[in-house]
Amino acid sequence: MDRADFIHLVRLNEHASAEDSAAYRRSVAGFAALGYLWVVGCFAVAVALLVWTLATMAHGRVKGYHFILLITGAGLLWTSLRALWLRLEAPHGSPITAADAPALFEALARIRKKTKGPAIDHVLLDSSFNASISQLPRYGLFGGATNYLTIGLPLLLAIDKPRFLAVMSHEYGHLRGGHGQFAAWIYRTRLSWMKLEHGMRDDSGVIAMATQAFLRWYFPRFMAKTFALARQDEYEADRIAGKLLGRDVAGAALTEIAIKGRWLNTEFWPLHWGAAAKSPQPVGPFTAMRTLLSQPVVDDFARDALRQSLVQLSDEDDTHPVLRDRLEALKVTKQLPAWSTRPALELLGPSATKWLAHFDKEWCVENASDWKLHHAYLQRVQVRIDTLTASLQRNNADEMAQLGDLKKRLDAKADVRSCYERALQITPGHAGALRGLVGCLPETDFANRIQCLTQLFETSAANKWWACRTAVRMLEKSVAAGNLDDKALKLWRERLKQADEAEQRAWNEMTDTPCFHSIARHDLNDFERGEFESDMARCKPVQRAWLVRKALKEFAYRRCYILFIELPGMADEDRYHLCRSLERTLDLPGPVLVLWAGHSPTLQEIQKYAFDAVYARALR
Repeated sequence: MDRADFIHLVRLNEHASAEDSAAYRRSVAGFAALGYLWVVGCFAVAVALLVWTLATMAHGRVKGYHFILLITGAGLLWTSLRALWLRLEAPHGSPITAADAPALFEALARIRKKTKGPAIDHVLLDSSFNASISQLPRYGLFGGATNYLTIGLPLLLAIDKPRFLAVMSHEYGHLRGGHGQFAAWIYRTRLSWMKLEHGMRDDSGVIAMATQAFLRWYFPRFMAKTFALARQDEYEADRIAGKLLGRDVAGAALTEIAIKGRWLNTEFWPLHWGAAAKSPQPVGPFTAMRTLLSQPVVDDFARDALRQSLVQLSDEDDTHPVLRDRLEALKVTKQLPAWSTRPALELLGPSATKWLAHFDKEWCVENASDWKLHHAYLQRVQVRIDTLTASLQRNNADEMAQLGDLKKRLDAKADVRSCYERALQITPGHAGALRGLVGCLPETDFANRIQCLTQLFETSAANKWWACRTAVRMLEKSVAAGNLDDKALKLWRERLKQADEAEQRAWNEMTDTPCFHSIARHDLNDFERGEFESDMARCKPVQRAWLVRKALKEFAYRRCYILFIELPGMADEDRYHLCRSLERTLDLPGPVLVLWAGHSPTLQEIQKYAFDAVYARALR
C-alpha cells in the first residue's frame, strides 16, 4: 500500500470515528479479530496437515509428497507459533522500588486509585526526556499483559511536582476503565503485528511468502484502521490529566516540556559536548542539567520555541497530536507558562543524588568512545583556527567568516565581531559574514542589526527566510516594549510570510519527490563533515548514516540534503520522533530531510542509490 492510500484510509476511519464512535470501535475489534482468525486458522491447518500426513505415513507406503506435506505443515506451524507466542522486549531502564522513592510510589498509588487503572508491575528510571507507560503481552497475541512505567530523569529535573503528576495521570489514563483497556489491547496488538511484520520481512520459502503476502495486505490496513483510536486515546489521556490536576496544570506541563525539550536539544547538549574541547575524558551531564533545567528559559528562545511548536501540524506518521491540538482540546491558552522552580526530583527523596551519580556514570561509560572522537574533532577545529589566525592578513572573506564560525563552535560567547567585519571589508555583502555579524551585534544596536538583515534579505536568496525570521523576532520584542511603531514589523511579517511559502514549497518538493531523484554525493567540506560526524556520534541509536545532496527546482542555488539513517532495534514511532528531532537540530549548511531504513526506503535501496555511508558507529 502506498502512502496516499494509507492516508486515505486513515481519513475514512477518522470520519467513521467522529460519526459513530461505538460503531467504529466495533469495526476495529472485528478487523483485529480477523488477524487473530488468520493466526488460529494457520495453526489449525498446520496441526491438521501434520496429523493427517503422519497418520497416513504410519498406515501406508511412504511417498515423496508426504515429505513435502510435512515440510509445509511444519513451516506453517512455525509461522503461526511465532505469531501466537511473539514476545516483545521490555523497556530499558533501571528498576526503582517503593523503598527507593516512597513519595513517588504514594503519588502513583493515588493516581491509580482515581483512574481505577491496573497495577504497575515495573517502574523504571532512564535518561530520556520523556515518560511512557506500556503494556507488553505475556503470551504474544493472546494472554495477559505486564505494565511498565518508564520515567526519564531529565523530566523530573525540568518540571515541578504538579506538572509531573499531570504527565503521570496522562500515562495512567491510557490504561483506565473499559475504553482504556480496549485501547491498550489494540496498542499491544499493533506492536505485535509490527514486530511480526518486521521479523518476517527477510524470510524466504513458500510459507513465508504466503505469510508475507497476508501481512502486506493486512498490516497497513490494521494500522490505518486503528490510527484514529490511538489518537483519540491521547486526547482522552490528556482529558484525564486535566480532570485530576486541572486543565491549566496539564496544559502548562505540555508547554513547558515542549520548550525545555527543544532547549535541551539545541542549547544544552551542544554546550555539554563542547566541553570535549578541553577534556579528553567524558563528563556526566545530569548534575549540570539539574541546575540549568531548574532555571527559567530565556524569553527570546522560549517564545521562538513555542511558536515553532505551535505551527506544527498533526500528520499520519505519528498517533500523538501536536502541541497546538492538545492545548485546544484541553481548552487552555497557548502561552508561555510560569516556569517550574521546584523540580519533581524531590519525589525520589534522598535517593535523588544517587540516581544522578548513577546516570552520570552510565552516560560516561556509554559515550566514552564518541566523546574521544568529538574531542579529536574539536582539536582539529583549534588547529584550523590557529592556521587561519596565523594567515590573518592574507585571508579572504570566506576564510574570515569561517574563522568567526569556528571560534564560536569552541566558545559560543567568543568575541568574533572583528572576523565578520573584516570579511565584509574584503567582500561587501558576504552572506556568511552578515549572518555572523547579526549575532555579534548587541541588542541595543538595533539599527545596525536591521541594516545587516535588510542587506542579507536583498542580496542572498538562500538566506531570505533566516533574515525575515530574525528581523520579525527582533521587531516583535521591540514593539512589545513600546520602543517602535509596527510599520516595520508589518513589512517584515509580510516578507516572512512570502519566505515561509517559498520554504514550504521547497520542503514539499523535498518530501513529495522520490527520495533518490535528483541526488548527488554530499558536498560537505572537512570541517562540516567533522561536525556532522560528531552529531551522529552523539545520537546513540544511529548505526550508519548516508548523506546526499538534493537538487530542488524551488531553490536551485541552495544546499539541501537527505539523510538516511539505520536505526536497528527501534519501534517506527520512536524512529519517527528521532528523525524529526534531527531535522531541527543537525548543524548542516542547508535544510535536511531525515529518513530511516525501513519500508520506504529499504536498507537495500539506500545502499544501492545513496552512495557510500558517511558515518558508521564503531563496534565496541
